[in-house]
Amino acid sequence: MAATPPGARKRKMEYMVDQSVFDDFVKACSRKGFAPQIILEQAMKKFIQSGQI
Repeated sequence: MAATPPGARKRKMEYMVDQSVFDDFVKACSRKGFAPQIILEQAMKKFIQSGQI
């Protein structure tokens, strides 16, 4: 049996966010054609690398 590399592990985030801010974020993502989780992942990576958002 061949070994396969493990896939990316995903974690569900549960944070309290203001409903209007969340709605505006999702609308902006959909207008630009992006998935909200991709934007959040990229922002987290940038913050880890530079310490800034």
